[in-house]
This record gives sequence, structure tokens and C-alpha cells, in this order.
Amino acid sequence: MDITTVGIDVSKDRLDVAVWPSGEAFVEERNAAGLERLATRLKALSPAIVALEATGGFETVAAATLAAAELPVVVVNPAQIRAFAKALGQRAKTDLIDAVVIARFAEATKPEPRPLPDEATRLLADLMARRRQIVEMMAAERQRERRVMVPRLRKSIVRLLKALEKELASLDADIDDTVRGSPVWRDKENLLASVPGVGPVIARTLLAELPELGQLGRRQIAALAGVAPFTRQSGQWRGRSFIGGGRTPVRTALFLGALVAARHNPVLKAFFAHLRAAGKPKMVALIAVARKLLTILNAILRDNRPWQNA
Repeated sequence: MDITTVGIDVSKDRLDVAVWPSGEAFVEERNAAGLERLATRLKALSPAIVALEATGGFETVAAATLAAAELPVVVVNPAQIRAFAKALGQRAKTDLIDAVVIARFAEATKPEPRPLPDEATRLLADLMARRRQIVEMMAAERQRERRVMVPRLRKSIVRLLKALEKELASLDADIDDTVRGSPVWRDKENLLASVPGVGPVIARTLLAELPELGQLGRRQIAALAGVAPFTRQSGQWRGRSFIGGGRTPVRTALFLGALVAARHNPVLKAFFAHLRAAGKPKMVALIAVARKLLTILNAILRDNRPWQNA
């Protein structure tokens, strides 16, 4: 029996909707009235999956509205949709065609609907994203400062760096207030930060970007974070294993945590030394440490127990 899936292509002002396999298609405005009509119409269809493509934040309100209407909502990766379209031989591209491809992708892969982050979690994610942007701008300005020889330009860079440092301090205060203002988050941050190698920034990145932590198995959480290895193999040829996909901020935070943990966490330090002694390249060993660190953090939140060396 065919299941009904819905694909929604989200743009700034409109929602292109396609229903598979019936072929029904329609457009709604991306405003409160349009979202209410869409939720009512989709509930009447009783779809198994309602899939929206991540589009830089435009999908958030739509996904939250549909989830609140108790529809099975998933937000899918645009790269996977593009690859699926290529596999179908779909070269033409319009908003409606994209919606159909999303619906067919949902029917073929049957992604599991998960609870969407609540408003507070989305706020923390936005604050952490802005913090990353400012840190990247500061790093770029410091690189320019090393190369610039003209005094006037150097003074301009110094002024901008001071402004960015002030903004970073303000954001850190906002993030601290946000986390400390929530007893649940405060307890979770303390649990995560009990692990040597995990500081406040890493803990808060995981809280904001990986709210599923502690709720999934180790393989599922590794896949979400983008640290699950995949192998390239064909016939007698066997290539190297790679990691990729997942949530880039989470993967970056875990790698930074692995760098510290490989030196200061007794368990992960020994694990890293064992891998290096076995001939593993340094980067491969560090990725394995990041994956093991994630497994430990997942278990800590699952069991609600802080780090123990034993």
C-alpha cells in the first residue's frame, strides 16, 4: 500500500506543496494565514511524512507550525535532495518540481520525524551561530593585521577588533544568561562540562545544535553529528574511510574537544595513544577520539550521571 508523503519547497514569500503519489500540488503564502490553511489541508490528507528542505531559516516557522498541528514533520538536507534529483535524472528546476522531488525523497527514504527544537533551543542556536561568525571575523582581521604595513590601515583593523571583542563579550553574557536561566540546560551543561576536554562553548554548542543528545543510540547520534565513518569499496579495491555530512558546528566542536581530550582526558588520552601506537595517522586517531567523546557525552546525558574516570 502506497504511503502519502508531502514535499514543501520553502521560499521567502511562498510554500510550494506537492503530494506523492497522488500528484496534487498547490501553493500557499508563507504567512500566518497561509500556514494555518496548509496545516488544515494536510491534516485531512493524513500523510506519513511532511518533508521541508532546510533553506537558511525560512523553513523554521513552517516546520514549527505543522509540528504544532501534530503532523509528522522532518527537515531534510538540501544536498541529499540535489543528489536524489540527479539520481532521478531530474534536470529541470522550479519550486514545484523541487517540492515533488522532496516528496519522492521522503517516500523513498522514510526519514524519521523527530521533535523540533523548542523556541529557547532555537534562540541558543542563533546566539551560538552569531558567536561563531564573530570569532571567524576576528580571526580574519588578525590575519589581515599581520600582512598590512600601512599604519592607517592597521589602526582601522585594531579599532574593528576592539569592537568585535566587545560584541563577543556581550554575546557570551547573553549565552550565559540563556543557559543559566534554564535549570534543565544548566544541569545538562554541568554534566557535559564534567568531561575533561569539554568546556562551556563546546557544551553549549551541543545543547543548541544537537538537542537529540542523550535520546538516541550511539550510531544514530554519530550520524547526526557527522562523525560516523563510511567506506569506499568496489570489488577488490578498498578505499579509505571518510566522515562527512551531519551538523558542521557539532562536528567542529567535537573535533576541538578531541584535541583537548587527547591530551588531558585520561581515558581518551590512552585511547588516542593506543591508536597511534597501532599505526593510525594522527587525524584518523583524532576523529576516532571525537566519535568516542560523543558516545561518552551521549551516555552521560542519557544516564544523567557526570563523568567518572573509572
